[in-house]
Formats: sequence, C-alpha cells, structure tokens
Amino acid sequence: MIKKLAKSIRQYKKQTILTPISVAIEVVLEVLIPFILANLLNYLDAVNAGTSTADMGVILKYGGLLILFALVSLFFGAFSGVCAARASTGFARNLRSDMYKKIQKFSFSNIDKFSTSSLVTRMTYDVNFTQNAFQMLIRIAVRAPMMLVFSLIMAFVISPNIAWIFLIAIPVLLGGLLFIMFKVKPIFYKVFKKFDKLNEVVQENVRGIRVVKAYVREEYEKEKFKDVNEDIYKNITKAQKITAYNGPLMQLCLYTCVVLICLVGSKLIVGSNSTLLQIGQLSTLITYAIQILSSLMMLSMVFVMITMSRESARRIVEVLDEEPDIVSPENAITEIKDGSIEFIDVNFSYAKDINKLCLSNVDLKIESGQTIGIIGGTGSSKSTLVQLIPRLYDATFGEVKVGGVNVKDYNLDVLRNQVAFVLQKNELFSGTIKDNLRWGNENATDEEIVEACKLAQAHEFIESFPDKYDTRIEQGGTNVSGGQKQRLCIARALLKKPKIIIFDDSTSAVDTKTDSLIRKGMAEAIPGTTKIIIAQRIASVKDADNIIVLDGGKIVAQGKHKKLLDTCEIYQEVYYSQIKGGKNNGK
Repeated sequence: MIKKLAKSIRQYKKQTILTPISVAIEVVLEVLIPFILANLLNYLDAVNAGTSTADMGVILKYGGLLILFALVSLFFGAFSGVCAARASTGFARNLRSDMYKKIQKFSFSNIDKFSTSSLVTRMTYDVNFTQNAFQMLIRIAVRAPMMLVFSLIMAFVISPNIAWIFLIAIPVLLGGLLFIMFKVKPIFYKVFKKFDKLNEVVQENVRGIRVVKAYVREEYEKEKFKDVNEDIYKNITKAQKITAYNGPLMQLCLYTCVVLICLVGSKLIVGSNSTLLQIGQLSTLITYAIQILSSLMMLSMVFVMITMSRESARRIVEVLDEEPDIVSPENAITEIKDGSIEFIDVNFSYAKDINKLCLSNVDLKIESGQTIGIIGGTGSSKSTLVQLIPRLYDATFGEVKVGGVNVKDYNLDVLRNQVAFVLQKNELFSGTIKDNLRWGNENATDEEIVEACKLAQAHEFIESFPDKYDTRIEQGGTNVSGGQKQRLCIARALLKKPKIIIFDDSTSAVDTKTDSLIRKGMAEAIPGTTKIIIAQRIASVKDADNIIVLDGGKIVAQGKHKKLLDTCEIYQEVYYSQIKGGKNNGK
C-alpha cells in the first residue's frame, strides 16, 4: 500500500527528503542548547560561590553559542515546515489527480462497484487524511523519536543516577498511549463508512431537491440527514473522549518525573557538595524530561493519525488498484467501416452470473443507415441492449459486431466516437450552451452548432434567450426544462457526425410534434447514419425500418409497424393503450 501511494510523490521527492534532514539538524541543536545552558549556569554558579573568577569572554562564548544554535535551529525548523507543506500538498494533488484519471478509465461496472458518493469521499476526505498523515510521517515521525533518543542519551551523559527515572516513565506513558490508540482504532474505521453514507444523503438530496419540495419531504430528508450526522457525531465524540486521556496521562508522567528529578537531584547536589550534580545540570535534566515525554506524546499523535489514515489509504489504493473492465485491445482496429450492427447469441448479466441474465439469446442484425425502434416494458433491458454497442458494458456471452467487426477488437475511443449515445439521463455541464454542445465535437464551427440545433429543434428556444448560444448552463442543466435539456443533448450527439446514433428514450420530455420534427430532420440530414430509437411512444418508432419488441430480456418480435400490429400481442397492447384509448376497435 505504501509503495503504491509513494508513486504519487513524484516531483516532490526533493522536499520529501529535505524535510527529515532539516528536522534532524533542528533536533540535534535543540538537544545541545540545554547542555550549553547548563554549562553556562554551572559557570555562573561557580563565580557566585567564589570558586571561579568572572570572565566576560566565557559568558559571551556561551551566550554566542546559544544564540547561534537557536537561530540555526529556528531556520531549519522553518525550512522543514515549508518543505513538509510543499511535499504533502503536492503529494495530495498528485494523489487526487491519479485517482481522477483512473476513474475516467472506469467502465460503468467499475463505477457501480464503488458508488459515486464513495468515490467523492475518497477523493476529498480520504485524500486530506492521507495528506496529513504523510506530513506527520516526514516531519513529526522523524522529530519525535530523534528527540526522544538524543535527549535520553544526553540525560545519561549528564547524570546516570537520575536518567533511570526516564526508563521507568517511558514504558508507563508509552503503554498508556498504545492502549488509547487501540481503543480508538475500530471507532475510526466505522466513521469512514458513515462519511460515505453522509455524502450519499447530501448528494441525493441536492440533486433531487425539486422532487423533495414537490412532495413536501423536507422534514423527512432532514431526519435522514440528522440520523447519519448524529451517528458520525457520536462515534467521533467517543473517539475524542478516549484520546482526551492523552493529555492527563502526559501531565501525570511529566510532573511525576519533575518531582522525582528534583528530589533525587537535590540530594545529589547537597550530599556530594555539587560534585556529582550541579544546579545547571539539574535544570537541564528537567528540560530533557519535558522533551522526552513530549516526544512520546507526539509519537502517540503520529500513531493515532496513522491508524486513522490507514483506512483512508486503503480506500484510496482500492481505487488505484481497480482495473477497468473494458479497455482497448493491443493492435486495436482504428477505423469503422459502416454503421451496421449485429448481435450473435448475446447474453448479459450485470453480476456476470449465468443464472441472473438480463439479456438472453439475443440475435439481431441491423443494416447500416437503418432506423430501428425498440419497444418494451419497464425492466425489459432495452437500455442494457444498446449499451453493449459502444461497450459501456461487455456482453457476458456472445458477440456484438459493428461494421462487421467485434466491438472488443476496436480502439475504445474510436468506437465511442462513432457511436453517439443520447442517454436516458443525460447531463449538461456548467458552462455556456456552446461549451456543452462542443462536447460532441470540440472543433465544431458556429455554423455546424446551429445546424445541429436546428435538427434537434433546439435553435428556436436558444435564440429566445438573451445571450443565445452564449447562455450559461448551470451544473446539471438545472436552468433549462427537461425537454430543452433533451434537445441540447441530441444536438450534442449530432455534432459528432457518428455512424451510429442511439436515442435511449431521449425524447420523452418533448411533445409529439417536436419528436416528429426531430425524426424527420434526422432522416433527411443523416440518411447514412444508423439510428436506434428506444421509446415508450409508438408514434416515435412506427416509421422505423424495423421495430424490436423486448420482453424479459428477450426479443419476442420484430418487424415493421403493420406486421407487429397484426402479430405481436405486446405491441398491440401498447398501441391500443396509446392510440385507441385502450379499446381494440379496429386497426
């Protein structure tokens, strides 16, 4: 896991290496400062006692060293802070970028595996946690153990008779801190799952806010949010209560050590007439006690942070390790001959389980340039069928061919550029209308954009806006109607000038007259393009060259409108319910 994450350091290796080096220099100087101060105090004490003559040169020497060490320590401390900040923020930037690029390669099945809310949480909350842990690892995780070891060595150098106190205090404090850490660890594991749920609730509510208000479900949504939020609050509060024992435990050990050092040190000074220990050394030992126990406290913080971030790191690596189910093959074909489509004994299961098939034994042949209609009830796998054409999913068994070649043999970008898909739930993105339309063709001219919009019956309503084609679309297309959104998505698909264009119930929000004009315009403007229309309305498909009737994931009938009206019971039922008011009073 660490090896995988380390790949995201890249151009910040220099700062990552310089940080612990700077910290090491800072620590050495910080440990030496009390030692020099002890020598200065001992000298002043000797002068005061009359055992040594006052020499201003000696005082200035010690004072100069103290100032020099303090300034150099300050410089390297600040330098390590800057390096650590740059390294950690750069690492987080690269990590987010690596995750985002990986997600862009995911197929629909990969995204289904994680869920959108979880991916958002991983790229934000989890990355922030990992960034903080990384910064602590290269700075505090180096500083704390070095400070602990060096201070302990200096304590033994000054007075082995007192340094044993630290050997008793260290295991007591370390044991308590480890106990606290292991109590907190499972709580934080739970919290990450709760954050996924919270993100999901917020995302769902914001996206569906119009429905929430239409059904007056604000109170219900508030309660749903409150339950998840309260759950997170309780878990984090519980963890914080446990980690709060860090402070009192640290204070107890520190003050106990100080008291013992003062007691033992006073006896040594008085009993040996300052030959075994001097006053300056006693004050230095107290300073080292603070440094040693503070280092342990910092180590405990590092352990807690690593424990918390370990789950975040695992979730990030889970995304980075995920391999896209659908990729371009080696030596992929980069040219599509025409828009012909063929399904050969196709079976499909989202779970890749033969006992849970959504499509069964589908055999279908579509000639290039034909207009195909697909009719069927809810859950009959109409959308699933057409999603196999541009390889949004791969057939579990069987073969799907485009232009006489298995879709798995094509370069994925080439295939999808030649198969335009107007999804049932299409998205518009924040930006102008032109920006959104150029998703279909980034090099499209203004004339081509207008022509596509006229075919999609969108030009008229766009011209009614004050800024026309420069009108800004809000995120998700919330400032245009459902019908306007669908027509803009159709125009966007037409700009690709594809060999195959698929409409997945994409005219459901427009009136029948506009629907008819769109179909008529496309028949005249792009006669060579294969057009597949999934629709609930018979009127949308009755003029198609071939109409496919799906039921339970199987093709139960196909043919022209008149033939199906004579022979297919399902088609008759749909037709008479829409055209004849449900009464079979003639064909």
